[in-house]
Amino acid sequence: MPTNYAALLAAHTKKPLIVDEVEDRFADENEIVVKNAAVSVNRIDVAMQETPWGNFAYPLVLGTDVAGEVVEVGSQVSQFGVGDRVLGHALRLATEDDRHGAFQNYTVLMPNMACTIPQSLSYEKAVVLPLSVSTAAAALFQDKTLALQPPSVYPQKKGEWVIVMGATGSVGSNGVRLAAAAGYDVIATASPRSFDLAKQLGATLVVDYKSSKLVDDLVEALSGKIIAGAFDANGQEDTIKAAISAVSRCDGKKSVATVGDWIDPKWVPRDVKAVAIMAIDIRENEVSRMVYEDYLPNALAADKYMQYPEPLVFGEGLDSIQDAMEKSKDGKATAGKKVVVTIK
Repeated sequence: MPTNYAALLAAHTKKPLIVDEVEDRFADENEIVVKNAAVSVNRIDVAMQETPWGNFAYPLVLGTDVAGEVVEVGSQVSQFGVGDRVLGHALRLATEDDRHGAFQNYTVLMPNMACTIPQSLSYEKAVVLPLSVSTAAAALFQDKTLALQPPSVYPQKKGEWVIVMGATGSVGSNGVRLAAAAGYDVIATASPRSFDLAKQLGATLVVDYKSSKLVDDLVEALSGKIIAGAFDANGQEDTIKAAISAVSRCDGKKSVATVGDWIDPKWVPRDVKAVAIMAIDIRENEVSRMVYEDYLPNALAADKYMQYPEPLVFGEGLDSIQDAMEKSKDGKATAGKKVVVTIK
């Protein structure tokens, strides 16, 4: 294996990332090693550098989204082979093991958090998906969250509705696609200029997220319908409260899953369950295989998973990642896009 280099966070809040040689990466029996062709930048990467929430051992390797070619397969892994083109959710945040960080030439992945991609899908377009897919899946399919039925390339209608708040963001858009693929009708919140996009993603109905009577609009639209819960993909206090209020007034399953860090118990009526979710949770349960093994590779191969958001390729090579992280903070420039760096 050629020398491995990484873009290292050298110290607490240190900028820029430092590109340096690191240890070669090898797979344990239940892992694979990927030669990265592209990585993408997420808010959590920026937060780890600028506003870390704990005491970490430095230097460390950031990054959660990778796409590339499998170069080594552990002895207990059967679903991948050397040469496979894959996308994957790198789990350094869960394991605290730099082998599992994305911002390097070679990343070690858990096979249940990766999937093959077709030749028709570029690495740049594939790499925008993993963390957002994992986050949406954690909200929709875990027993402790909405516990929806599994997604399918050719789903059967369930006759139930799911609310998705923030439907055209990176995470919310995957929530719409996955809920629709599981056979649920989706009522989405989005800006009026994004209504068509939300419907292309799979939403049946869309309401204006800025409406002064958002909860009333959702409840009215869902009158006479059965809900299977709500997914708040924004995680702000107002959207968490709106999701809780809406499900409390609808018929069906009164459950809310949110990407928010914290839910005040005072916001939650007795008949509503509200749960804050983390994407990494699915690595330890059946949801990872449900999505990454049983559904996503087949959906991508059949061109049944809409390619969104668009990759905003911002540089080539590990030394471009710091600038890409800065670019990712420009909400106007990155609207409908996700910042990607190619790795040669």
